[in-house]
Amino acid sequence: MTPSNPQLTAIKAALFLACLLPAGLLWQGFEADSLGANPIEAITRSLGEWTLRFLLITLAVTPLRKYTGWHWIVRLRRTLGLFAFAYGVAHLMSYVWLDQFFDWPAIAKDILKRPFITVGFAALVLMIPLAATSSNFAIRRLGGRKWQSLHRAIYPIAMLGCLHFWWLVKKDITEPLVYSVILAALLGVRMWWREQERRRQLAGAYLPQTPKFKGKVIKIFSE
Repeated sequence: MTPSNPQLTAIKAALFLACLLPAGLLWQGFEADSLGANPIEAITRSLGEWTLRFLLITLAVTPLRKYTGWHWIVRLRRTLGLFAFAYGVAHLMSYVWLDQFFDWPAIAKDILKRPFITVGFAALVLMIPLAATSSNFAIRRLGGRKWQSLHRAIYPIAMLGCLHFWWLVKKDITEPLVYSVILAALLGVRMWWREQERRRQLAGAYLPQTPKFKGKVIKIFSE
């Protein structure tokens, strides 16, 4: 069932507040000094994890729409994608500000020296065009096909996010493994859809075509 406009507005408002909740809980934990022995590391890592979670949730919208018939859920995807970018920026700022105190030479060296930072930074840079073209105006300006091609960058961005998390951890790879498996499933189902579509197109190409008669007599001779 498709929700009415007031219902959809309420759903969007609830989603917006829900997306703000992780940041609010982090702030509350910081104020209460309950983030552990290294609160800066806890904040930076949590913001990074929520960036990856929002990316995966955004990718999950299309399969959910396809298998549930909730076509209206697509209208929530923009909010989820923008929050993924917002948490990614906050993740970077927590590193630049709280961890490195805007020491730009040290940050530049860190980006080049530590592969997981390089990969994470690349993922965030790739997210900038997606966030900048998330409006209806950008869709009209680019055209639907170009816009869709551009926003397919979310696939490599999510891959880089998983790789960033994987290289970040040193021993326990359980969490990045879980995210990687989820991403593999979300990408795998899309590959399956494309393969099914390719097979349908091939089958259609080999179907016998029915001749169209437009007032002319067509004679078919056989040897």
